[in-house]
Amino acid sequence: MDIYEEKIKSYMRNNEIKGEHMVFESSCHSVEEAAISANISIDDIVKNICMINEDGELIVAIVKGEDRASTTRVGKALGITRPRIATEEEVREKTGYVCGGVPSFGYKAIYLIDSKVMEREIVYTGGGSESSLIKISTDILKEINNGQVTRIRK
Repeated sequence: MDIYEEKIKSYMRNNEIKGEHMVFESSCHSVEEAAISANISIDDIVKNICMINEDGELIVAIVKGEDRASTTRVGKALGITRPRIATEEEVREKTGYVCGGVPSFGYKAIYLIDSKVMEREIVYTGGGSESSLIKISTDILKEINNGQVTRIRK
């Protein structure tokens, strides 16, 4: 297990978060790879699009695997100037995780959850590394990241 996987597992344990952390031999970097590795549908996967507002704060837009996040909708939802997509370096710096493995919780950010995500009872999100996922209930996810549910997909 790598340091990123251990970091999110510790966070889950210390905060008594009910979810299942899974590590695979194969890559989960892309939505398609994650679905194959976990033997699940693309519909079950969420991705975390990291954005930066004009104050340099991290915004995480959580959308279904096949959807794209709209920076315009995110800006409108928060009543702010349209944010920009974070660079890989900013993602690592602000989340503590590498792109392709970023969880939907566990670090300081403003979390927005697309309404389509909440139609699922259970989702799979990044597990800290490019070869791990976390299976978690959407209700728990919303609670632990204090997520605002709104339409943010394109």
